[in-house]
Amino acid sequence: QVQLVESGGGLVQAGGSLRLSCAASGRTSSNVGMGWFRQAPGKEREFVAAISRYGANTNYADSVKGRFTISRDNAKNTVYLQMNSLKPEDTAVYYCAASALIGSSTSLYDYWGQGTQVTVSS
Repeated sequence: QVQLVESGGGLVQAGGSLRLSCAASGRTSSNVGMGWFRQAPGKEREFVAAISRYGANTNYADSVKGRFTISRDNAKNTVYLQMNSLKPEDTAVYYCAASALIGSSTSLYDYWGQGTQVTVSS
């Protein structure tokens, strides 16, 4: 089992920045691929970014490339999502997830956090 807890969400103006954190615990918390997803009201959950277990590989959705950066600190069992140049369309609940592999499909991920709200005002 892997337990995931997100933090760092909040309200920010367009153009601003936020850094989300995902603290992982459990037997394989530092040995899994990690992903960030988001879900806006009335929309399906969508892929944002993913990072391999040792950080060598990262993937990003086209909509966030060049603005968001995923990273991890395995010594702290924590994954981060640095979000810069935020836009109102980035408003959503952001979830972190853990998987044996990384990818953009929600079906690849076995464990999910409870989510943290990010609201970007125009």
